[in-house]
Amino acid sequence: MQMTKTLDKTGTGLTIELVGRLDTNSASQFEADFEAGLDGIKDLVLDMTDLVYISSAGLRLLLKVQKVMNKQGTMIVKNINQDIRDIFEVTGFDQLLNIE
Repeated sequence: MQMTKTLDKTGTGLTIELVGRLDTNSASQFEADFEAGLDGIKDLVLDMTDLVYISSAGLRLLLKVQKVMNKQGTMIVKNINQDIRDIFEVTGFDQLLNIE
């Protein structure tokens, strides 16, 4: 299953809906999008309603994006399923990310 994303930008806010698997392949593609797309963004929301899997490469990408957003605004991760929540808790990401 490939990962897809939907972007909704309003002013300085950006919501990204992630669907599928955030793994090694999709994380590298997604990273390029983030590097180009976060300029001027103050409020980033990652909607993970339909994200079914995240690998260590996906976690690394989230950490990288969080560091960028710490300098220029806020990042919220929302609508995570129990499997992703478990991964966040085991890795300590539940303490690093603002999860709603």
